[in-house]
Amino acid sequence: MVRLNVSMIVETSENRDKLVEKATELVEFSLRDKGCIGYDLYKSTTNDDRYLIMETWASEEDLKAHMASDHFKRLVPEIEKYSTMTLEKFDF
Repeated sequence: MVRLNVSMIVETSENRDKLVEKATELVEFSLRDKGCIGYDLYKSTTNDDRYLIMETWASEEDLKAHMASDHFKRLVPEIEKYSTMTLEKFDF
């Protein structure tokens, strides 16, 4: 299995709603992808500008297929417009 933690820091308060809209759409589509075990969006309770997408995949191949999907290629660049993203990857 593969776990990705994608941390996002919103650049401005004006971008917060746009980030949540695009990230929520990404979650909804991604949950339907083959091999998706979990895909969740979290908001920090202590920092209004911090969000996290936690995703779990059955295999590296499923993750690669997800990253090649139309919804991923369309929505991730949009999310990057509204936040600074960092990625942690864990194989287990």
